[in-house]
Amino acid sequence: MRRTGSYRHPESGGEQGFWPSYADMMSAVALILFFLMLLSYIQNLVTGNDLQNTQEVLENTRLQVQLTQEQLESLTDELNLKQDQIEDYSLQIVQQTEKLEAQQQLIGQQEAYLLAANDELTDMRNQMQTIAVLRLSILEQIRESIVEVMGDASKVSIGDNGNIILSDSVLFDLGSSEIKQDSVGVLDELVEVFYKFLSDEENAKYVDSIVISGHTDITGTAQTNRDLSTDRANSVISYLLTGKNGILNDYAQYFCAAGYGATRPVASNDTEEGKAANRRIEISMILKDDTVLDIVEDYLAIELPGTELAPLPSPSPSGAA
Repeated sequence: MRRTGSYRHPESGGEQGFWPSYADMMSAVALILFFLMLLSYIQNLVTGNDLQNTQEVLENTRLQVQLTQEQLESLTDELNLKQDQIEDYSLQIVQQTEKLEAQQQLIGQQEAYLLAANDELTDMRNQMQTIAVLRLSILEQIRESIVEVMGDASKVSIGDNGNIILSDSVLFDLGSSEIKQDSVGVLDELVEVFYKFLSDEENAKYVDSIVISGHTDITGTAQTNRDLSTDRANSVISYLLTGKNGILNDYAQYFCAAGYGATRPVASNDTEEGKAANRRIEISMILKDDTVLDIVEDYLAIELPGTELAPLPSPSPSGAA
């Protein structure tokens, strides 16, 4: 081991041992300084590398932050767009809901109307059935009464048009418009039947008129046949209003006469049988508003098609794929 400090040589008698020690010390200091500088350089080198790495990391981080910010802005724009679409969708839902409520309200009103209309039409149908039954009833009574008096059903019938058809030979001689004496009983029965029917206000309120119409065959001129048919119809009405002590006189406003001559044949005039069928008296009962009732009856026979509401469109967000 080297000693440091003063060494006095016996012969030098002075300070000669001091400088070698000082040089050694300075060398040591220099070495230390060099070592420290080396450490500082290494540290600076390491620190520089770390700083560069840190700067690179910071730059990457900055780029990532910028990218993230751009993505965030894009997402924000998309979110705003979605929000607008949701608001549009909500508005459409509200509008469709209002339309649906309006349609439901309309359906309710229509159902109420149809229910009331159905009740009214049912009542009308019942009234028409009542009228039809009354009309058929009086005509059947007339036919039965005439058959009972005559004892012969071959000369009285109810035609396809719903009229009583009475052969002219029952009431008149050929070419005459005077009531035959032996036919008075038939007309008296007609007076009784009409009186019973018209004296009932519930029946009379449906009757517009009772038409007695005369018809002939083609024998003779058209004018002669028109006159004959008209005179025969008037003769029947005259007896109806005066017979049985005039009990039908209060109901004279219901009766009217018509003469058609040979213009409305029901059979061919080429045969004697056909001509006999065409020479007739018809009794028809015209009901009030008969034409209108027929139209209503035809209407009631029609099955109305069901109405369907147009389906509501499905709302979809605007711009949605």
